[in-house]
Amino acid sequence: MPTKWQQDQWVRPNLKQYRKLLGLVFFLGVLTILCGVGLMFVAGYLISKTATHPYNILLVYVPVLLTRAFGIGRPVFKYLERINSHNWVLKVTSSLRQRLYVTLESSALFLSERFQSGKLLGFLADDIDHLENFYLRTIFPMVVAYLTGILLLLGLSIVSWPYALIMFGLFSVILLVIPYLSQAIQGATRVRQRTLVQDSYQRLLDATMGISDWMISGRETEFLDQVQKQDQPVARLKRTADRFDWNRDLLVKGLFGLMIVVTIGWAALTLTGNQATANYAAAFTLGIFPLMDSFSMVPQAAEEGPMYEESLQRLNDLSRQVQTPPAATQQLPQPTDFRKLQFADVSFRYNSSEAAIIQHVSFTVPAGQSMAIIGPSGVGKTTLLELLTGSLVPTQGQVWFDQTPAKDLQPVANQWFSVLDQQPFLFNTTIMNNVRIGNEHATDADVKKAIQAVGLADLVATLPNGLETDVSENGTRLSGGQRQRLALARILLQDNPVVVLDEPTVGLDPITEHQLMTTINRVLAGKTMIWVTHHLQGLDHVNQIIFLEHGTLQMQGTPAELYQHNARYRNLYRMDRGDPAL
Repeated sequence: MPTKWQQDQWVRPNLKQYRKLLGLVFFLGVLTILCGVGLMFVAGYLISKTATHPYNILLVYVPVLLTRAFGIGRPVFKYLERINSHNWVLKVTSSLRQRLYVTLESSALFLSERFQSGKLLGFLADDIDHLENFYLRTIFPMVVAYLTGILLLLGLSIVSWPYALIMFGLFSVILLVIPYLSQAIQGATRVRQRTLVQDSYQRLLDATMGISDWMISGRETEFLDQVQKQDQPVARLKRTADRFDWNRDLLVKGLFGLMIVVTIGWAALTLTGNQATANYAAAFTLGIFPLMDSFSMVPQAAEEGPMYEESLQRLNDLSRQVQTPPAATQQLPQPTDFRKLQFADVSFRYNSSEAAIIQHVSFTVPAGQSMAIIGPSGVGKTTLLELLTGSLVPTQGQVWFDQTPAKDLQPVANQWFSVLDQQPFLFNTTIMNNVRIGNEHATDADVKKAIQAVGLADLVATLPNGLETDVSENGTRLSGGQRQRLALARILLQDNPVVVLDEPTVGLDPITEHQLMTTINRVLAGKTMIWVTHHLQGLDHVNQIIFLEHGTLQMQGTPAELYQHNARYRNLYRMDRGDPAL
């Protein structure tokens, strides 16, 4: 039965493909350490030899040359090792990222049914970084240290078998026993620490994005307490890990001290019989010091191994789960024939062990009407949009576009759905090109008409190059409202029946926000619009509002009905305006 290593599809193929370059890097790494050892060894011999006042300088000429050779060789080999190791890492990184893109792109819908997209991408980006470090912080230091240790033990065995056996025992404790104990004791702690940090970041981000909800509800103290409580377990684990590392490093240094004492003792017993061999006593003793830097890295590298193993396992599981979505077997409806969007008792969870994010949600939006989805952060609004566009598939119930499930529209989603979110991306090219992205077949007249419709014609007229003006990367030359209007012009060129508006006014001042909302309602009249927003102001134009909380519908109706008959909605509306609550 194949082992996990034999089944690996991420690290093993790269190690095999670039094995010659990796072998060269290992060779250069060993030479670097051996040059350091040789430099200290020869320096020790030279100091002892010159202390006896040799009658002729030629008696120390060879050691002087060797000192220069090792002194020059060490930085040269280190430089060559760094160049080739970075070359190897860049090759592997390129391969890993390309494979990750192909893996995700080939089965995006399949994966999104089982994973939260943000959580998945966050983990995977972290996993790629871990696999890069797997070489730099695990493979390289451990392999180089083991190879160096073997070569030194072979050399020592020629000089003295008893001394070589003692050094073998000490090497084994430093390179095998302590790394094994570090991994056994600290490995799980490191994984747990990483998980807690990621969870803390995710919770803090969710809380911060919804900070206005905390403030409106008067729960600022609870917000601060929750954030601080999340940091306490992480801090405790970090203190425990740091204390263990300190004690372990102290032990390793103590073993090196013992190694030096043993060397001095062995040299005193075997090398002090005559002047010729006595000169080597200091040489062997000083030769141990350069090993501390390379050998002491091995326990730390072994300790981090479980984190790399977890990343490798997740990526390999991802590769095994990838499936190509089946081709549609039925004739898909035309966007122009769309009549009704319906959520029919929809529930969704990412796996059976997690709580449902969406629970028994039902509503209907006739074509050409608009609906606003409101509610605090983290209650499932974004998940609802992903279910609507078919990016996620309901665990229970169905999302219908007339008689067609939303997931079946994924192959032609670009013909059905347009999205205007908080930060539309603009490319470092002209205004004309940025708008034409919405429809590459649009004429210049179509682009100008769209720009006129969204209220950017006056701005374009003031620019030195008009429509040929570059907007810079991500539209930094434009204000937030202008970027949103440019993205809105794209949507007009797309002319899709369903437009998703994911808080497009976040970060805009009240006047710009009001102007943008007025423009959106004017230019998208007749489209089926789904708004996601925290603000209740400006929603008088929508046909219906749903309030989502804990994954369930808490309110549903027209703006007028909710304001007249629902005290909670009326209270939220007044707080949103800054008026005193009821």
